[in-house]
Amino acid sequence: MVRALFPGTFDPIHYGHMDIAARASRLFDEVVMAVYDKPLKSLMFDPDERMALVTEAVKDNPKIKVMGYSGLTIEFARKVNAQVIVRGLRVFSDFEFEFRMALANQRLATDIETIALITAEQHTFLSSSTVREIAMLNGDVSSMVPPHVEKALKAKVSDLGDGHSPPNALRD
Repeated sequence: MVRALFPGTFDPIHYGHMDIAARASRLFDEVVMAVYDKPLKSLMFDPDERMALVTEAVKDNPKIKVMGYSGLTIEFARKVNAQVIVRGLRVFSDFEFEFRMALANQRLATDIETIALITAEQHTFLSSSTVREIAMLNGDVSSMVPPHVEKALKAKVSDLGDGHSPPNALRD
């Protein structure tokens, strides 16, 4: 059995993530979507919320499991006996980052491969930060995320109130 690990913060999960996970599940016997708990970036949803959103998003695919983790991704891959790490590439700038990470992981664990799946064309613009920013500006994210994620985003934005503005340029 070949188990693949698809790690990320998934803050929030969007259709691009779901596409990569579904396509990976056609290539491998099992895909573990690994929700990282404490990245070096600010998050909208806490780890339990992200786990719940991801679990709901992939519940209809029996080949996809959802687990949380902390620490080095490569160590978690070893812990769950994954032979492959799956990453998604949207745009050319993703390649450099993913290439460096794959080389670092290869240095740490030569027995675990990294593969990159090119995102479907309709998802190339999607990133969790873009989804969060649009949601914080009360924009329509229904074409970017499943309905349960859209609902969670609306609730989170409502809870945050007007004191939190998005960090990027969509409001300009």
